[in-house]
Amino acid sequence: MIFVGILIVIASVIGGFMIAGGNPVLLLHVSEFVTILGVAAGVLVIASPMHVLKEIIAKLKDACLGKAASRDEYFELLRMLYEIFMIGRRNGLIALEEHVMNPKDSAVFKKYPAFTANHERMEFLLNGLKPVIDGKIKPDQLEELMTAELDSKGDEADHPVHVLNLVGDSLPGIGIVAAVLGIINTMSAISDGPEAVGERVAAALTGTFLGVFFAYGLVNPLANRVKFNNASDQQYLRCILAAVAGFAKGLAPLTAVEVARRSLESSVQPTAEELETKLKAMPAPGK
Repeated sequence: MIFVGILIVIASVIGGFMIAGGNPVLLLHVSEFVTILGVAAGVLVIASPMHVLKEIIAKLKDACLGKAASRDEYFELLRMLYEIFMIGRRNGLIALEEHVMNPKDSAVFKKYPAFTANHERMEFLLNGLKPVIDGKIKPDQLEELMTAELDSKGDEADHPVHVLNLVGDSLPGIGIVAAVLGIINTMSAISDGPEAVGERVAAALTGTFLGVFFAYGLVNPLANRVKFNNASDQQYLRCILAAVAGFAKGLAPLTAVEVARRSLESSVQPTAEELETKLKAMPAPGK
């Protein structure tokens, strides 16, 4: 849908301009594009450490490909958590050690390749289960430990959003810079006649237009989409946190998974009946 939105934005602007009698070719002033996009890229580089630049590229790619976790993915997550908890409940927490310490060889994790392919999600789950198995911390302390990790991940994920918002907020000013340069260029061409002056003034005004257009039509909306994706990632990890913390406190596997289910937004939340039906249809844990 993100490409549909971009298409609507561009079509609306160009279409309105043409309806008013404008020629779209008049908007194609290469010098203005070079100035605005070049300065915006420079602002991006100045404002961002290298690891944040790489993260911006990755986040924009994820935003364009629609990365947010689906309802089916949450079904799979809850099923996997339930199976892990049932093994721990029936065979003791020590039975989970082989799965947590060697996840690549785990018969449970092999059933859920989509989950194990995501390094961040897998690592968060394993980091939550290891203290439970080791018994190094009290169950009541686990939630605080996982929350600290979740908050740190959330702050890190928001760095690209802050930088993109900075670039978006800077673009109208960058457009004015391009326009001023165009006016300076126009002043030097007054002796060339009205036609030449008019063409250069139009080019200068295009700079202002492009700055505002890129800011509010593309960059800021993209930053907001990245923010939504970050919130989706946080929700997924928070679902894991709720389930693992609940299980560590002694909740029954089904209850711990139910707590996790209730932490989800309605758009991706399975109903209690749907989840119970799927869990009952599962083979015996570990099989």
